[in-house]
Amino acid sequence: MDALYTAVATANGREGRAVSSDGVLDLALAMPPALGGNGQGTNPEQLFAAGYAACFASALGLVGRQAKVDTSDISVTAEASIGKDDTGFGLAVTLRVELPAELDNETGTLLVKQAHEVCPYSKATRGNIPVELVVE
Repeated sequence: MDALYTAVATANGREGRAVSSDGVLDLALAMPPALGGNGQGTNPEQLFAAGYAACFASALGLVGRQAKVDTSDISVTAEASIGKDDTGFGLAVTLRVELPAELDNETGTLLVKQAHEVCPYSKATRGNIPVELVVE
């Protein structure tokens, strides 16, 4: 891969801070109450969900432009779950794509499938974690 951009961030555990090298991202980290924490900060699952949702929305924009379909009103919500698996802990993602009323479900579903093929997060997770696509 020929890198066009490299993000750099440092974290010191699930209950500390996450800081990007440019200082734009500077967040308190905390375990969510569901995992026994106080929830007084963000957590890796929220960060992953936000990144995946943004990346997938961008991929939808790309495939929409290629198909000459306006995707500007499409909304993507990512649900990143953590749970126990055979090796300890694992992740699963549900991507909920809300289509605008003027976009028919068949076209929207096709665009979502195409975006899933080109989205870098989808490529990184393919075969590694379950990713469910839900078109709403």
